[in-house]
Amino acid sequence: MLFASGGFQVKLYDIEQQQIRNALENIRKEMKLLEQAGALKGSLSAEEQLSLISGCPNIQEAVEGAMHIQVNPPYYIPLVELVPHPETAPATVDRTHALMKKIGQCPMRVQKEVAGFVLNRLQYAIISEAWRLVEEGIVSPSDLDLVMSEGLGMRYAFIGPLETMHLNAEGMLSYCDRYSEGMKHVLKTFGPIPEFSRATAEKVNQDPIQELTLHVIVPSPSLFWSVPISQPCLAWSRRDTPWTGCTGVGEALLCVVQWLF
Repeated sequence: MLFASGGFQVKLYDIEQQQIRNALENIRKEMKLLEQAGALKGSLSAEEQLSLISGCPNIQEAVEGAMHIQVNPPYYIPLVELVPHPETAPATVDRTHALMKKIGQCPMRVQKEVAGFVLNRLQYAIISEAWRLVEEGIVSPSDLDLVMSEGLGMRYAFIGPLETMHLNAEGMLSYCDRYSEGMKHVLKTFGPIPEFSRATAEKVNQDPIQELTLHVIVPSPSLFWSVPISQPCLAWSRRDTPWTGCTGVGEALLCVVQWLF
């Protein structure tokens, strides 16, 4: 879907013909829904994009003439980590970078291979400290998540940690001069890698956090509401009537997408 949205011909490969048929049918349904919601990527219609996608049970035929091979590219997350092998030609990385930009993705270059990629390493660092704070009884699981959803996450949705450091002082050098000692003092109190024990997992599992809440935020302050996604909820939709009933997170998020686009 992602590459078809950029006007490229796409071949889906699987050794099972039925898997290909199922995939093509699912893609058709999803594209039609996205088009109805005004959330389909690219300038081509759903039918035009679908005409670019075909299936192939033969690997040699699938890769013949291919300029790029990728497994399950994400449709909604624009970030792409490009991780070249030490022997990968720089021109190959440049070409892939340009291709990702062309189809609307946001590629970044990882200078050398590292376990977990960059995104997961940052994510695991947050999860690690979050787990320790809950395990040591410093904060409840639900309040821990509030720190992210109502605080840190709102900041990092727009700018990164290094940009934040730069803007919180008169540049990076000033930030480090002011705050490095304080940060090191706190960092020294961080514990070892968590064991993710069963006891703590059960503690988190029993917290009210399990009744997830979908927060829908729209420009008008009067149109902000939160509801448990396990129950029918209301979300703004531009497709038909102003309010559309949603029975779960998938439908609710689709309604939000419909409104946003």
